[in-house]
Amino acid sequence: MEALASFKREISSPKKIFITTHVKPDADALGSSLGMANYLTKKGHEVTVVTPTDYPSFLNWMKGNDEVLDFSNPDHTQAATNSLEDADIIICLDFSCLSRVNELGEMIRKSDAYIVNIDHHQDPEDFADFRVWSTEAAATCEQVYELIVALGDEKLLDKDIAECLYAGIMTDTGGFRHPNTTKNVHLVVAELLDLGADTSQIANWIYDSNSVNRLKFIGFAISRRLVVHEDLHMAYFAISKKDLKKYQSRTGDTEGLVNYALSLDGIKLAALFSEREDGIKISFRSSSEVAVNKFAAKYFDGGGHKNASGGKSNLSLKETVELFETLVKDHQDEIFQADPVTAN
Repeated sequence: MEALASFKREISSPKKIFITTHVKPDADALGSSLGMANYLTKKGHEVTVVTPTDYPSFLNWMKGNDEVLDFSNPDHTQAATNSLEDADIIICLDFSCLSRVNELGEMIRKSDAYIVNIDHHQDPEDFADFRVWSTEAAATCEQVYELIVALGDEKLLDKDIAECLYAGIMTDTGGFRHPNTTKNVHLVVAELLDLGADTSQIANWIYDSNSVNRLKFIGFAISRRLVVHEDLHMAYFAISKKDLKKYQSRTGDTEGLVNYALSLDGIKLAALFSEREDGIKISFRSSSEVAVNKFAAKYFDGGGHKNASGGKSNLSLKETVELFETLVKDHQDEIFQADPVTAN
């Protein structure tokens, strides 16, 4: 309560506020950032939202999107840097370690600004003056909503803010299908609906706004790049740079692909390996009893949520896939050991 009171004092008068989130922002990252930005703007603050990289075009409908600065875009870098250097308050959303924002991380670490961290991932780094952190939260957007209410500013919530926050909750719960869909999630969503959030339209923007190339790419990936090992309860996609170029892949086009592998009967662990210029990006998904975040952290310099995590590899695509297959074969008991809490 003392920390909350301190933050409330910090935002009690107009300030210059810098908001950022993790690389390749998803709906929870951008939704929490713009939801928070729209709220703070209504309180009279000068707010700048900066993303370390670009993000999927299917998120462009969020209010404030047109003013977001992409730090990786040379046309935005200087303005973003100036905003960070001038900031009185820096708010870090949906990431727990400063390495998750690339070059911005060290710039934030050196700043004299009041730093806020709102996040629900495991193993947070201690870099903030005020932290809202809980792995029990399904989404950072859920936490942002609860923080605004705790600050006594529920009256400032509106339809635009509600829709930003709803998008993050919807996607981070897998459309309310994942085990993190708690009673509290439904209670928060009910409040967002009362504020006018158009849930049908949001789902359409995020899930049903495909390009022809993306649909062709998904079909190609399922028919030509899906590998299934039923005996190992494992399936994966290995997507090369050549594959991505062939279908003119844009940021967000591989979003959700790994879920097709996990949807197969008997599959408990799924992965997507995407070959990028800076190495192999990996997305992991697992059934409720498999803690894939531990696997990602131990073997692929990654982490995240229990059933949805990421990782990376500096090996070639072929070598990374071979390593993954070997690890799954050699560590069956470790990987598929039921979580005692889940099992009970």
